[in-house]
Amino acid sequence: MKTDKRQQLISTALTLFYRHGIHAVGINEVLKVSGVAKKTLYSHFASKDELILATLAARDEIFMAWLARRLAPAHTNTDVITCLFSALSDWFHGRVPELSPFRGCFFINASAEFSEENTVIADYCSEHKRKVRLLIQQHLHTPDEALVDTICLLKEGAIVSAFVGKDLDAAEKCTGVLLNSISSGNQLM
Repeated sequence: MKTDKRQQLISTALTLFYRHGIHAVGINEVLKVSGVAKKTLYSHFASKDELILATLAARDEIFMAWLARRLAPAHTNTDVITCLFSALSDWFHGRVPELSPFRGCFFINASAEFSEENTVIADYCSEHKRKVRLLIQQHLHTPDEALVDTICLLKEGAIVSAFVGKDLDAAEKCTGVLLNSISSGNQLM
């Protein structure tokens, strides 16, 4: 029963934090929306920062499982590029229910809110990005640092462009850039 309440708090906080921003959402709002008592919250989390870290861990688990599934069919580097940016396009266009309606990257958003005031949270966000890079690198069949750098930079740029710039076709543009580079014989690929 306690685990259910803990998960309910994490799920509610993740939804609210992702939708409105972490600083904009207070503990009382999490309690009100979740229907969980304050005493129960503090029996699971000693502070809001602990709850934030739990939401980051939950989102990390959801995102990494989703991305691994989406990259699994790839058999070539071209497939990895196509699978990755197709997955991002689906996310941007709201076709990935487990990631909620697209509001940018939760880790970029959280890192921006906590870059100086809470290095534990910012460090967790950096670790997530490292894990995503590693997952992409593991799926590449002839990986090299320049290729991984290019893919990851374009991936991050697509996410920011889709959210901040409202360019929901950013992922398709990245696919085109990368695949054109491959077809023109660019040594990067």
